[in-house]
Amino acid sequence: MKDKNILQTELARLLGGEGAHADFEDAVKDFPSNLRGAKPSGAPHSAWELLEHLRIAQWDMLEFSRDPKHQSPTWPSGYWPRQAQPPDEEAWDRSVAQFRADRQAMQELVASPSSDLFSPFPHGDGQSLLREALQMADHNAYHVGELIFLRRLLGAWKE
Repeated sequence: MKDKNILQTELARLLGGEGAHADFEDAVKDFPSNLRGAKPSGAPHSAWELLEHLRIAQWDMLEFSRDPKHQSPTWPSGYWPRQAQPPDEEAWDRSVAQFRADRQAMQELVASPSSDLFSPFPHGDGQSLLREALQMADHNAYHVGELIFLRRLLGAWKE
């Protein structure tokens, strides 16, 4: 059980963005509202698109992990917002708050003593809680890195 507890602790840390990467909180902190929908030349996504993609994909992985009846969005259209700009000023804050809440829920699910990290979900095709948690952490780290790089291109990142 000690090894399982260590793994659960490390997974919760990884999901929280702790470790070798800049984290989500750094990426979104004080992001200028006038730049949230901007796409520098050659950039495929705006900050709003990346934030919403992070939120939607994370929500999907969380719900798949805790609800056998969950239906994932259509790929890829259901995982990205339709517009590069947030629909209103509050949309950014709502998305950030939902991302935080879902990340916390996954951390709690992974850390729960009753959670089975290793057994495949009966409703999947080989996925386990461990696999979903690692996929979530990896996906988040990748797109948080993109978000920070985008901030650098936009001149909105403080070293």
